Amino acid sequence: MKTKFFNKIKIFNKTKIAKIISYIIIIFVLATSLQLPVFASGVNKLPSAGIDFTLGDNSASLKDLQEGQNNQNSSGSTNISNPNLTAIPTTTPGAESNETTSAGQKIAEETRLVTLDKSLKEKERELELKREEEEFKNLVIARVNDYVNVRSLPSEEGEILGKLYNKSVGNLLSEVDGWYEIQSGSVIGYVKGEFCVTGEDAIELAKEVGTRIATVDTTTLYVRTEPSTEASVLGMVGIANDLLVLEEVALEDFTEWLKVDIEEGEGFIHADYVIRSTEFVRAESKEEEAARLEFEAAERRAAQEAARASQRSNTSASASNNDTPIIYAAGGGSELGNAVANFGLQFVGNPYRYGGNSLTNGTDCSGFTTAVYANFGVSLPRTSGSQRKVGTAVDGLANAEPGDIVCYSGHVGIYIGNGQIVHASTERTGIKVSNASYRTVLAVRRIF
Repeated sequence: MKTKFFNKIKIFNKTKIAKIISYIIIIFVLATSLQLPVFASGVNKLPSAGIDFTLGDNSASLKDLQEGQNNQNSSGSTNISNPNLTAIPTTTPGAESNETTSAGQKIAEETRLVTLDKSLKEKERELELKREEEEFKNLVIARVNDYVNVRSLPSEEGEILGKLYNKSVGNLLSEVDGWYEIQSGSVIGYVKGEFCVTGEDAIELAKEVGTRIATVDTTTLYVRTEPSTEASVLGMVGIANDLLVLEEVALEDFTEWLKVDIEEGEGFIHADYVIRSTEFVRAESKEEEAARLEFEAAERRAAQEAARASQRSNTSASASNNDTPIIYAAGGGSELGNAVANFGLQFVGNPYRYGGNSLTNGTDCSGFTTAVYANFGVSLPRTSGSQRKVGTAVDGLANAEPGDIVCYSGHVGIYIGNGQIVHASTERTGIKVSNASYRTVLAVRRIF
């Protein structure tokens, strides 16, 4: 009897132990599948991704937990209906790491965009240089002591149509038996190949003989003392003004700056705000040469007479470093040209003002020439770059007459004779008289 009783207890205990072990295994399996470290903390917390579930007095079943986890996984948010489960928002394990990762990804994306932008700028510049080189390859540049004749036929027997002077340029049309057919200025004809270069050889020579011009393509462009937007402003240049490019500077960030010459001195402009071009001296036709020689002879005679007349009517004024005494216009040009020069001289000493148009209260360089010529019924374009294309061309400063417009890099003045100009210079100096050759002359234009 006793033995049977103990045997029943053993059987009962074995059954109970087996059930307990089964329950433990089931709980462990369920906890593992739910990724809930049930036994890790030693308390009845079941942490999940971002929310800690605390079991209340009436503990939820594992089935409730499973349903809650499934709802959270499917909806992206916690949606547990059992009131016995209390959701307590806490800091997500690894949230700090996620934020760091997000910040890192943002930095990486910004770096990628900056790198892409630099790469695009670099590619654009490469394409621009390639296009320029292709254009230069198609040039024919004279490389002689004086000039090479442009003939009507690819032969020494051809009629002379004009002259291509040393370092002058034409566009290649064709090549015939060692002769280049070119178009240069108003001349179309043939030059002997041995006196010229073209193709690959013309690329570097074109850079040497051409005048590099930057035409301002924004309303007002700052010229800075250094190639940086943080550098101080040396001066300002308005839209459509032509600036002489002294140097092209590419920085490590692929931005480009151009060193230019303005009235205030040499400074830097950002290349994104200008249109670059290269100007060349072109051929002179036979007719143009004859007209020029006749004109120069007449000018020499007039200059001699003007020099004699000026000795009787000269007035002097003190001059700065670049200035010489004022010589009022007298002879050597048209009556109207002399009148223009003398009218402009009345305003010497008045102030300079960027964008201004008043001869008395303040004007800039092109405003000065515009206002002076307006007094004689002539309407000039408002920018120095545009004024470089008005009237007719004069062959250099040596042939300038009073009243002519003398054009510089981003600047203009009015020639008054005897190698001088009157111009609205800078805010510091105002309207003054200077030597006409104080800076590189880009063009001389005659209105009258």
